Amino acid sequence: MRRGLWVAVAIVGVLFLAVLLVFGSYVSAKNQMVAKREAITSSWGEVNNQLQRRADLIPNLVETVKGYAKQETTVFGDIANARAGLLNAHGDPKATIQANGRLDSALGRLLALSENYPDLKSNANFQSLQDELAGTENRISVARMRYNRNIQDYNTFIGQFPNSIWAGIGGFQRNNDYFEASASARNVPTVKF
Repeated sequence: MRRGLWVAVAIVGVLFLAVLLVFGSYVSAKNQMVAKREAITSSWGEVNNQLQRRADLIPNLVETVKGYAKQETTVFGDIANARAGLLNAHGDPKATIQANGRLDSALGRLLALSENYPDLKSNANFQSLQDELAGTENRISVARMRYNRNIQDYNTFIGQFPNSIWAGIGGFQRNNDYFEASASARNVPTVKF
């Protein structure tokens, strides 16, 4: 009888350790998933911050160009509409990414206008704004890259075994809100001399 009691205690002890290990694995994986999801949120905030910076620069750039190119009202309207769409996206990744693509296109047309107005190209205010915009575009690119990398890291982590089990139990789902290049960015630009 005594031997049977020790066997039962040993079995209970082993089961307790197994449950403790499984629970520890779950807690560890869940903490990592929360940290990775927060990294995505933080990097998305940085993307939004840089997009807002660009959106704030655009009215000054438009006003500078307007002084030289009064007949280009269509481009100005497109920029205003695209900027409003970006500001009205309210942080929703899909809506922001789409609005950003429209703004990229409209902004490209605005900057192309400078080729038709040599006085505009030599204007110090326009040059300064264009430099600010170029710096902001670089910051946006870096922020997008970090955001995409954090999404990839999160998706990889929750897809690996046993994390995939814990992700399902914890309600963590795959995030597919990657920033992608717009269709117009894939076209090779025409260069004329």
